[in-house]
Amino acid sequence: MNIAVKNITINKEIFTLTNQRAAFWKKEKALILSDLHIGKTAHFRKNGIALANHIMKSDLERLSVLIEYFQPEKFIVVGDLLHAGDNSDVDEFCIWRNQYPDLMFYLIEGNHDRLSAKLEKKLCLNFKSESLNINGFTFIHDFDKTLSGFQITGHIHPGVVLNSSVKRIRLPCFVQTENQLLLPAFSEFTGLDTKNIPKGGKFYVFTDSEIHEI
Repeated sequence: MNIAVKNITINKEIFTLTNQRAAFWKKEKALILSDLHIGKTAHFRKNGIALANHIMKSDLERLSVLIEYFQPEKFIVVGDLLHAGDNSDVDEFCIWRNQYPDLMFYLIEGNHDRLSAKLEKKLCLNFKSESLNINGFTFIHDFDKTLSGFQITGHIHPGVVLNSSVKRIRLPCFVQTENQLLLPAFSEFTGLDTKNIPKGGKFYVFTDSEIHEI
């Protein structure tokens, strides 16, 4: 797996965007991502759609490589850690999470994160809330127009369409505006929204090997 990076500065803080669908906040030693949708493949299987769980395994392998690369102290998921409550994929995620007992695990609740007290304990969370503020940056799943300051969000699964003389290519991206950093979905088993993304922003588009501003 190749990790390509792009450093950006937001309010005098350095954030490293990666082509592996996550960002790293250097000062806070925080690995930041959104929309893992753990349990989505198991949910499909339960409903009669045969999907192999190698999709989730691939997501967790990428996450392990990012942890090895950045050596974070904090792991911040900006919503939709889960897809449909507790299932066998969640068991596998918990086994993976227990490999990193010293990593502080923050969950910003998304619209899919319906956690019972039992499931919350099982996930070994260190923090769970609808939002989190660190040094003036607000982490929240979906952008909130009523809040001031800079927001780091997910939910949209942003993508862009690049047109060439041969074909149209859809690629995932980060979007940065003056008051928001919109993260791509971390899971590769998600669609792309190319319409409902912030206007007037910078787009950081990535492939398996590169990341570029367009």
